[in-house]
Amino acid sequence: MMDFDPTELSPKENYKLLIGSVIPRPIAFITSMDKDGVVNAAPFSFFTVASNDPPQLVVAVQHQNGGRKDTARNILETKEYVIQIVSRDITHDVNETAAPLPPGESELSRTNLTLADSDVVVVPGIREAKIRFEMRLTDHLALASSDLLVGEVIRYHIDDDLVSDYRIDATALEPVSRLAGHDYGTIGEIFTIPRPMK
Repeated sequence: MMDFDPTELSPKENYKLLIGSVIPRPIAFITSMDKDGVVNAAPFSFFTVASNDPPQLVVAVQHQNGGRKDTARNILETKEYVIQIVSRDITHDVNETAAPLPPGESELSRTNLTLADSDVVVVPGIREAKIRFEMRLTDHLALASSDLLVGEVIRYHIDDDLVSDYRIDATALEPVSRLAGHDYGTIGEIFTIPRPMK
């Protein structure tokens, strides 16, 4: 087995080991809005559930060129955003929003995606997404090279065909996850193992 001391590795080497090991990672496709009303859209795969009571999601937005990305800056200013779950049918458009555009220019212009008004927050969501969470920022931790954002889900939008008795049909959702490099993954074999009772 190979051993590595992270303090002796470059940030890029640490990044490669982490993103190749911690897989698959769900993708938070986030829409946010700047103070001038420009909608920003970008995908982030350092993302998971933080709590269910209250319902909270956490995402880490990596810094770029030593500074905050538009998404983090917008969320910290407005405290509102929308997280979309990425399904296979929108993956190519979502990937287009990862292009490094200057502040004030919307990534959505590179896609066929359309905006949908939110119920509670000002920030719109993506109409084509099968699941959308309207979010309000509750906590922020400034890390050395990223912003860790914790937000509360204040409204769920879930496609009619996906939910029954509060259970999501993963096969119908067709979620896409990030692997390493340019690779994505979909759900393959699903198997069930009951949890031990004692």
